[in-house]
Amino acid sequence: QVQLQESGGGSVQSGGSLRLACAANVYNTYCMGWFRQAPGKEREGVAGMYRNGWNTYYADSVKGRFTISQDNAKNTLYLQMNNLQPEDTAMYYCAAAPSPCCPGGYCLLEYEYNFWGQGTQVTVSS
Repeated sequence: QVQLQESGGGSVQSGGSLRLACAANVYNTYCMGWFRQAPGKEREGVAGMYRNGWNTYYADSVKGRFTISQDNAKNTLYLQMNNLQPEDTAMYYCAAAPSPCCPGGYCLLEYEYNFWGQGTQVTVSS
């Protein structure tokens, strides 16, 4: 059974940084992604990784600020978030999908993922 556990959320001021981690008991053939959901809004894809990091994808709103990466030895997925802004405030979720995966092509769509973590809260104050 796939298990995903996020950590690393917290409260920071505008311009600050956080690194989220997702402990995942999945094979490196999986596609992995980070999503977020702000109150009153739909869940949106933030960053995606196609099978062992062959390709990475980012939402336009986070390009140049967020970086998705993984450490296979630690079975952990990361999301480095720099220059955080108040609009980045949301619950952040880790997601995984077995190969073949990402039929949408960019690993940023909710329907492309089968497994989800419980989420970790990120709050950015101005």
